[in-house]
Amino acid sequence: MHIGRGFFRIALFVLCVLTVMALIREVLRNSEKEEQDLSFLQRLLEQNIMEIWMPQVTLFHTQQKSYDSNWVEQIIFENFPVLLYGMEQSDVFGSNVLQESDYEELLLLEGTDEDKKGISQEELEYGDDAIHLDKSLEEAFLAENGLVSEKQEAGADVTGEDMTGEKEAGQQIAGAEELQPEEQSGAQTFYEVEEPAYRYQWGELQSYEALVKAFYAIDSTTAAGESLISIEKLLGKDMRMQGSNANPQILIYHTHSQESFVDSIPGDESTTIVGAGEKLANLLREKYGYNVIHYTESFDKEARDYAYSNALPAIEQMLAENPSIEVVIDLHRDEMPEDRRLVVDLQGRPTAQFMFFNGLSRTKNGETIGYLENPNLEDNLAFSFQMQVAANEYYPGIARRIYLKAYRYNMHLRGKSLLIELGAQNNTVEEAMNAIDPLAHIIHLVLSGNEPDRDS
Repeated sequence: MHIGRGFFRIALFVLCVLTVMALIREVLRNSEKEEQDLSFLQRLLEQNIMEIWMPQVTLFHTQQKSYDSNWVEQIIFENFPVLLYGMEQSDVFGSNVLQESDYEELLLLEGTDEDKKGISQEELEYGDDAIHLDKSLEEAFLAENGLVSEKQEAGADVTGEDMTGEKEAGQQIAGAEELQPEEQSGAQTFYEVEEPAYRYQWGELQSYEALVKAFYAIDSTTAAGESLISIEKLLGKDMRMQGSNANPQILIYHTHSQESFVDSIPGDESTTIVGAGEKLANLLREKYGYNVIHYTESFDKEARDYAYSNALPAIEQMLAENPSIEVVIDLHRDEMPEDRRLVVDLQGRPTAQFMFFNGLSRTKNGETIGYLENPNLEDNLAFSFQMQVAANEYYPGIARRIYLKAYRYNMHLRGKSLLIELGAQNNTVEEAMNAIDPLAHIIHLVLSGNEPDRDS
């Protein structure tokens, strides 16, 4: 790679950045809050440069890739990878400075962590005005998320007869602190909800703004837009299983197989996210009749940030050997602040909430990230949307908002790809395992073609 004039532009840009930062530090030096201000400044720079300019810090693959450039260029690129992204995305450094083939040689195509979020946790939750949540569930939902309503401030009881009635219908939502020990330890039977508790009126959700408000949380690193999010595209795609179970139909795997829960037993894989994946695979096989492969290879033992890159060739090979696979599920466990727990009371069972996740391969400006092409993006979005509809209609409160982020997360391999965040690190194994029952039912509802109701 020969950069010529571009190199001097880069050097000048770096010098300017360093000069500005030195001036800011000097101004803050006389402030009594210097340490706090510098910390805030650092976070601000990280958010705007590392998360917006270059989604989730694309990592250099220096161990496996070699490239033709002099040592000065290598030092600059390896320490300031954002400059490469800026060169590709804008004309600041001149046009045609860096070819896409050169860029791919320098950077990992995957290698980021979906747990790092560029929005607040509150934006991932449904508020008390969620149209699929019955008003009788409002107070308990607020309690679950650490909020207090006017009714609670007045000292009213929010766990009375109304909530008891909803519990019998399999729709109650309650905070973990309200669950008694005997309830948490009881092994109650899960019952499939036969009829939806709520039906969406699609005539009221025709606009992009209405759909985002009702279904999505969009990370600060990306942008969606009407070209991706529309009722016609999301409901118009047929997500039913096409092939028979004579051959493999569903692949379940774990990019981050080392994720565990608060009471997971060290060394016991059955108490981790892999154990949850095994329960999901067994339910889909034995209860719903699908042909499922559960792939338990670990990709994150040495370095979590490289897990997506490590997983890609292995999953590609698995799909090449089993071309009949239509559905690919990457099952994860989320990361949450310790003071927030993702748990609901479903049919008297403490149950972890889950979240469907999509990578858009788009920057905050809405530009496609060229080296992360995803020809299956529209199918990916339709699949998670129809899952979310089924979850909200049959088990209101079990699913958080669909989360949209800039990267790709290996979802380009199949149209019917799901990345699912099941609970978080402070959920119990019991709560995670209990969530697998409604999750398996929701998957079956969509794959069997029973949901969503397109005629509403």
